[in-house]
Amino acid sequence: MTKPSRQEAEQAVHTLLRWAGDDPAREGLTDTPARVARAFEDWFSGYSQDPEEYLTRTFEEIEGYDDMVVLKDIRFESHCEHHLAPIIGRAHVGYLPTKRVVGISKLARVVEAYARRLQVQEKLNAQIANTIDKILQPKGVAVVIEAAHQCMTTRGVHKTGVTMVTSSMLGAFRENSDTRREFLRFIGNPASREDR
Repeated sequence: MTKPSRQEAEQAVHTLLRWAGDDPAREGLTDTPARVARAFEDWFSGYSQDPEEYLTRTFEEIEGYDDMVVLKDIRFESHCEHHLAPIIGRAHVGYLPTKRVVGISKLARVVEAYARRLQVQEKLNAQIANTIDKILQPKGVAVVIEAAHQCMTTRGVHKTGVTMVTSSMLGAFRENSDTRREFLRFIGNPASREDR
């Protein structure tokens, strides 16, 4: 697939403005095609990033630490691949290390790299978990995502205040209910509060 030129991208926005019923030549819209193209470069910068690369630098001097590592409330912005509408949410990522750990900012970068692509939440969830599992080879990986989808809140059914929750549990998190419950308690999952 050949990537269109910047000029072609701007022309496409120009056409959409006309299709929406406005005049792309009016003062307020003359620079909109260029602005939208720049916004797309930012919103979809994940296509130029390799999430696996973020996890290649690890630390082995961990004094035998093998308990859960959890990074919660990683805010992200993505876009629905069906309507190009924003998905705004937060991801919670946990893993059980074997002999090495990764810098915590790298976990956030993996989330960001996949979020800055056209997405559905279920795929985003699986991509994050599978990448961490593949590169770090831990005893287990858990990823929970909570997000609001503007394709549902600003169009169609128009339901605000709705959050979609998805999870991927691999290895020990899938096999051991105690480990899974501990992770859910760490991230403040409402279902786990009953266990306290």
